Formats: sequence, C-alpha cells, structure tokens
Amino acid sequence: MTRTLLILGAGGHGKSVAEAALLSGEWQAVCFLDDAWPGAQQALEWPVLGKPDAIADWADKCHGAVAAVGNNRVRQQWTQMIVQAGVPLVSVVHPRAWVSPSAVVGAGSTVMAGAVVGTASTLGEGVIINSNATVDHDVVLGDYAHLGVGVQLAGGVKVGDGAWLQAGSCCGYNVSVPAHTLHGPGSVLG
Repeated sequence: MTRTLLILGAGGHGKSVAEAALLSGEWQAVCFLDDAWPGAQQALEWPVLGKPDAIADWADKCHGAVAAVGNNRVRQQWTQMIVQAGVPLVSVVHPRAWVSPSAVVGAGSTVMAGAVVGTASTLGEGVIINSNATVDHDVVLGDYAHLGVGVQLAGGVKVGDGAWLQAGSCCGYNVSVPAHTLHGPGSVLG
C-alpha cells in the first residue's frame, strides 16, 4: 500500500520534512497544501494541491498529515485544522536522527537529520527539532516549541509552549525558557 503524507507548508521546512518522511520508509508519497498556491504548484517533485484551509477536500486522499512551518502560531493553527478535518496527526523523524527509546515525541512533531533526543525527554505536540540540535536527558519541550539548527540543550532544561530558540543557541543544565519567547541566533541561557 502506498502511504501518502499531506504536509501543510511547502517552504524550506516543509521540503525538509518531506525528504525525512520519504527517507524514513514510513511514507511513499507526499503532497502539500500551502498559502502560496496557486502560484506555487510544486515543491521538489511533489504537488502543491491547494491552500491549507482546503484540508477537508484532501482528508480521504492521505494517510496522515503534519504542519511543517517554522512560525509557531501558524503551525499550531494548521495542526488544529488537521485534527478538525479528521486526518491523523503524525510525527516525522529523519532516519539519521537519534531518539532515545525512553523519550516521548508528541504528535505533529518533526525531528530532523542529525538531531539527538535524549533519555527520558518529552516533546509536546507540534515541536520542531532542527538539524544537529541536541536535546539531552530529562528535557521537556512544551507544545509548539521550536529548536533551530544546532541548538544545544543540557539535561533538565524546560522549554515553554511556543518558545523559539534560534540557530546555535544553548541552555545550561536545568534552565527554564519562558513560553512564547524568542531567543536569537547564538543566545546563551545559563
């Protein structure tokens, strides 16, 4: 059976999620919904079928969906649209990421190439762990948190809902990152 993944968002992150999904072997085809449609007709070699608010029209043509956009608030809105349309909300983990067997990855989350999710860590719903980010042991990421490329979180860090740590940021042990905060590239929270 060909399993088709519907991805909301055909930009850079969406294309990366498509590649990760296909490389994982769990999905054999992908298609996109994106706000840029009808101007955007294709992402990589896969079709852009319409705008995200048309998800109900495509619900019976896919086996799961994920919102793949970096903006935390938009990702939350699109995830809610997936759930309301009755499409299974799925997570995508790149086959070159490492996720501890004791970690919990929430629905709608994406873990990209080279990322590490350590022992007893918990990712909420709709979390992004970008390439080469490290989530050490006992870390908790709230719903719609976003870790940029190369972010490093030491053990016991707590990242609030919707917080965004951009590329190269790092947190020392047991740091708490407030919900809905933005920390620019290279931020150090200790």
